[in-house]
Amino acid sequence: MTTDDTAEEPRQPREPAGRPDRPEEPRTPESRPDARREKPEGERRETAAAPEPAEDPGVESGEGPGDGPEDRAEPEAAQDVQEPSNGRQRLVKGLWPPRLTRAQLIVALLLFGLGLGLAIQVRSTNDNNNVLRGARQEDLVRILDELDNRTQRLRDEKQRLESQRTELENSSDRAEEARKQTAQKEQQLGVLAGTVAAEGPGITMKIDASKGTVESDMLLDAVQELRAAGAEAIQIGKVRVVASTYFTDVGGAVEIDGRKVTLPYVIKVIGKPEDLEPALNIPGGVVQSLEKEQATVSIERSKKIVVDALRSAKRPDYARSSSR
Repeated sequence: MTTDDTAEEPRQPREPAGRPDRPEEPRTPESRPDARREKPEGERRETAAAPEPAEDPGVESGEGPGDGPEDRAEPEAAQDVQEPSNGRQRLVKGLWPPRLTRAQLIVALLLFGLGLGLAIQVRSTNDNNNVLRGARQEDLVRILDELDNRTQRLRDEKQRLESQRTELENSSDRAEEARKQTAQKEQQLGVLAGTVAAEGPGITMKIDASKGTVESDMLLDAVQELRAAGAEAIQIGKVRVVASTYFTDVGGAVEIDGRKVTLPYVIKVIGKPEDLEPALNIPGGVVQSLEKEQATVSIERSKKIVVDALRSAKRPDYARSSSR
C-alpha cells in the first residue's frame, strides 16, 4: 500500500543549524573521552615494580632540607675557611708566616751587605766633608788655589815634554840633541833619587816637641803632603828622603831609613813655596795634627834652599833596562 511504503522509508538525520557539513568520523573505543586506554603488559609491570620514595625523617619532624645539625655545621665551617675579604688581609696572610727559601736568604744577605757598604761609604764621605764644611772662607780659597797650581804644573810639564819632542824631530843633529836631553834627564832623576845635591826655592819646616810627642807616622804624613803639593827634594835632618824611605819608632825616638833623628826636626823642601805652605796649613792638615799633640811648628819661605844630603846609588840585582 502506498501508506505503508511511505512509512517504511528511512529518515535522514538533521544536522544542527550553523555547523558545516562534514563527514562524521567513526567513533572507536579509544576516541571516547571516558574510555580508558589500555597499556601494554610490559609497561604495566614496570610501573608496578617502581619503588616508592623513602620518607624523609626530617619531613615528619617538621624539619626541611638543610635544617639538620649536620647541615647547620657546614655554613659555619665554610665561614672559617672563607678567603680574606680585602687586599690587606690577603697580603698579611701571604707574608706571614714567612716562607724563606735558600735562594731568598742568600739574596737577602747580599742586599744587607750592599746596604751596609753604602752606609759606611756615605758616612765616611760626610766625615771628610765636615772638615771642609767647617773651614773658613780664606782656607777654602787657599785649597782652591792649591788645586789650580797643581793643574798648572801638570800643564807645564806636558808642554815641556811636547817641546822636547818637537826639538828632537826638528833638530838637524838628532844624536847630539838626544845626548843633551839625556844628560838633563839624568840630573833630574839624580835629584829625585837623592844621588846629587839640589838647590832652589822652597820652605824650611821646624817641628819642636819638647812638651809633646811626635811619632813617625806624623812625619810620614808631612812628607806625603809635601810631595802632593809638588815637592821635588826633601831632607829631614841629615837624611835625604826618597821613594824608598821608611820611618820607624824606636825607644821614643824616630828613625828614618835606620838613622836616628833628634829634636827639633828640621825639614828642608825644594818646590814652589806658594803651594807647599798652604798644603801644610789646610784645616785638619799636618800643622793642626801636630799642634793637637802639643808640638810647635814654624814654616819659613826661602828663595834658596840647599838639599845636600846624598844617598848612594845602588845597582839593582834583578831589574835591567828594557831599551835597546
